Amino acid sequence: MLFRSNPSLMHTESTPALLVLEDGSVWRGRGFGDATTKTGEVVFCTAMTGYEEALTDPSYQGQILVLTATQIGNTGITTEDGESAHPQVAGFVVREATPLVSNCRAKTELPSWLAEAGIPAIEGLDTRALVRRLRESGAMRGAISNDPAETPESLLAAARAAPDMSGANLAESAGPEAPHHPGDDLGGWWDGARDMPMDRFRGSDRPYRVVALDCGAKRTIYKHLVDRGCEVHALPVNSSASEIRALQPEGIFVSNGPGDPAAVEQAIETLKEVAGEVPTFGICLGHQLLSLALGAETTKMKFGHRGANQPVHAAGRDRIEITSQNHGFCVEAASLEAAGCSITHRHVNDGTVAGFKHESRPIFAVQYHPEASPGPHDSAYLFDDFVAQMAEARG
Repeated sequence: MLFRSNPSLMHTESTPALLVLEDGSVWRGRGFGDATTKTGEVVFCTAMTGYEEALTDPSYQGQILVLTATQIGNTGITTEDGESAHPQVAGFVVREATPLVSNCRAKTELPSWLAEAGIPAIEGLDTRALVRRLRESGAMRGAISNDPAETPESLLAAARAAPDMSGANLAESAGPEAPHHPGDDLGGWWDGARDMPMDRFRGSDRPYRVVALDCGAKRTIYKHLVDRGCEVHALPVNSSASEIRALQPEGIFVSNGPGDPAAVEQAIETLKEVAGEVPTFGICLGHQLLSLALGAETTKMKFGHRGANQPVHAAGRDRIEITSQNHGFCVEAASLEAAGCSITHRHVNDGTVAGFKHESRPIFAVQYHPEASPGPHDSAYLFDDFVAQMAEARG
């Protein structure tokens, strides 16, 4: 085990930090990370583990993330566990950030990593009360600052001037600018003791060619696909139907990503043309984009689902799955059924749509994250289902 402590990376008691919500409420704490000011939608996540994965999840772009777990930072930052190359959040709020790292895989500490990325963070405030406020009033815009020159009044003005998440097309900035080919750069699987290589041709003498519409995909999604014998060609979110068809895919995958799905208009138009020409699978934002392409409607949720402990009822398997989720929009059930789809999964807590399949075309999607990271692997079979559909189509 690696025990490493560097208290100098934490700001002192005399370094005040502020979080101000657009409703005028002021939350005071101690600053760490970068001494700067950022704005974004303030949301909370109930996962007890996996802060590195959450902070690097592109779906959190443009958001100030509040964790309900009481102590954060003790496993440091490994870099191997990240879901992208750098932190994606606008700001970070925790009850307690520890400078003590106890992890043999850690490469650096959380405070210095956030500081290098230019991300302000706050500890020492009442996150339970803050989460209660967000649950009662809904996710709202906020401003977070470790800059002593800022005041509650200046931050309130900044919060109220910040862009609203509704209507925000963030998938363009979260996804790649050019086509890429996820493969050897993904690394292997960590089994608790060592890195395990991926089986790139499991069950097939040649890989399945998958074209991914990358809206800000988590790295672990690609690891699951490659591990099941897929050759993935990831394209920018605004790629055309002709660009997808030119790669002669055996399957189409539509990834997770941030922002309002209805604002990603080019991707919706592209999916209207190509979805279902070959087996098509969507996760999170991909679930919403496929729904919109089929004629369904989406709506913004009050505070969304974010955590690694979200219960979902899988109707086809007649079981409850504990899932990892991160979304603030959902698909309207009636509009989805009117579009010729059947609902395969529902969130147990509020009954919202968590998955669907088209009744006559090979299209299916889920609103949650079967790759987990962090979270349980109850739904990893969905990647197997996708490969099975491609295998059947191949004959």
